[in-house]
Amino acid sequence: MGRVTDSAAADEPDERGHAHEPERSRRRTALVVGTVAAVLAVVVAIVVVLGTRSDGVAYSEPGLAPHFVDDTATSGVDHVYDGDFDFFVGGGVATFDCDDDGFSDLYVAGGTDPAALYRNRSEVGGELRFEQVESPVTDLDRVTGAYPIDVDGDSIVDLAVLRNGSNVMLRGTGDCTFEDATETWGIDPGDDWTVAFSATWTPGDRLPTMAFGSYLADDRESCADSVLVRPNTSSADGAEVAGFGPAEPLSPGYCTLSALFSDWSRTGERDLRLTNDRHYYHRDGSEQMWRIVPGVPPRLYDEQDGWLPLQIWGMGIASQDLTGDGRPEVFLTSQGDNKLQSLDEGATGPTYRDIALRRDATVQRPYAGGDVLPSTAWHPEFADVNDDGFVDLLVTKGNVEAQTDHAMRDPSNLLIGQPDGTFVEGAEDAGIVRYEPSRGASVTDLNLDGMLDMVIVHRRSPVTLWRNVGSGTDDAPVRMGRSVAVRVRDAAPNTDAIGAWVEVRVDDRTIQREITIGGGHGSGELGWIHLGLGAADRADIRVQWPDGEVGPWMEVGDDPFVEIRRGDDEPTPWNPGP
Repeated sequence: MGRVTDSAAADEPDERGHAHEPERSRRRTALVVGTVAAVLAVVVAIVVVLGTRSDGVAYSEPGLAPHFVDDTATSGVDHVYDGDFDFFVGGGVATFDCDDDGFSDLYVAGGTDPAALYRNRSEVGGELRFEQVESPVTDLDRVTGAYPIDVDGDSIVDLAVLRNGSNVMLRGTGDCTFEDATETWGIDPGDDWTVAFSATWTPGDRLPTMAFGSYLADDRESCADSVLVRPNTSSADGAEVAGFGPAEPLSPGYCTLSALFSDWSRTGERDLRLTNDRHYYHRDGSEQMWRIVPGVPPRLYDEQDGWLPLQIWGMGIASQDLTGDGRPEVFLTSQGDNKLQSLDEGATGPTYRDIALRRDATVQRPYAGGDVLPSTAWHPEFADVNDDGFVDLLVTKGNVEAQTDHAMRDPSNLLIGQPDGTFVEGAEDAGIVRYEPSRGASVTDLNLDGMLDMVIVHRRSPVTLWRNVGSGTDDAPVRMGRSVAVRVRDAAPNTDAIGAWVEVRVDDRTIQREITIGGGHGSGELGWIHLGLGAADRADIRVQWPDGEVGPWMEVGDDPFVEIRRGDDEPTPWNPGP
């Protein structure tokens, strides 16, 4: 991390000719006074503002921020990510269902403190409640982050635990218990400072292909090589084995802090994107995308392929189709100069241009607190927090430690997506403005009320749990829009259909979401895919499976949770209970 300079040959200029601050979202209010006629006029105005479904249910207009309530003190989660230099980066949280009850549980990195596993004890629609599950298997030290993944295809979630030191692969054995399977699966744990992870499945393989993103080498002055781990297909005597081959270095390494396998071109081929910390680059360091082909050594894309050089203080990656062309845009967090990249129309290679200024998504400086120095951004995550059908973006912020040329009072951003494709700052309206330095995060429906909550990990301060109450209050939450949560299931080995695309058709728009493992900053999620529908009476959904097979369109009724398995003709409703 370092001083902000001109960082990208691929930047697109602001069509208005200058940088600008995002507008703040404004809640509309009406004062009811005077005569009965005036009251009726206000009621009519509110109906117009909110929008009304044919069944008489009114939802908030698009583009407004929901309100969040801080449930940390009563949540049962009392945890800190701590440590000196070796833990300046990292600080992630994994959200996943480890006891098969539909509720997302938490595994939180601790740095020099032990990591902690928390079982979700929340009631549907109630306050957020968790219970710590203590075990020497999971309470590991030096943990920087974690990503949930079903490695062995048994439909029980496993964990890739990243550490400053030897990484650990934990195999889930049910009911939130785990065993160390690192050696059993033949995975070299390494001894690097690891913060990034991503995984994908190659057709025909019984196990995933996994990437571990390495940060600094042992000298703490140069970058370590990240590594690719692929399945073994046979042992020395030709018999099939269920394990992994030796780690393949992804060299040169440029201090990776986030990794993501993605079908960036929608061709069915998934390549590996790495975002890297410029502060420790070797000569000619840059962002990287690796071409990953089965049976072939990894190859870096270069300018001959259309890949444009980009140098940033890369911290995190988030992807989401924002333009409606079916191909994901990529948000890259950095210091000061965050990027929102879109694939060039008609590009035959990975040629990206920056559209952050056009979309009001630069978030270069703090919007509150009085500090005017550049921000330091970490975990980005796209999610529809107000359920209006337009995706929003959480960006956690926080000074690395004591960098005087960057903001010290640097609150996280909650950018609310607008119908015109731009974003406006909504953190103040949402009530989440805090000044502890933040790191990893998760945006997940923790109490299964159809509204997305947030977990934010801070450096040397307790983890914060935010409960979404929509346009209501702590005691009376009010939904701002309709939503559906989808759980996609496939046969082993890729039981969670990693690499699939979920498409939801709402009115004249189609929302598309790629199912991935990776991205963020040390923080991974696995489980329900939450899709906001706004005030739409109906929606249709289909899945493009990882091998390219496209399932049928299915109507989504009033069921807020549904499961889709390959071969289904309609979604199966799921009930979280009373």
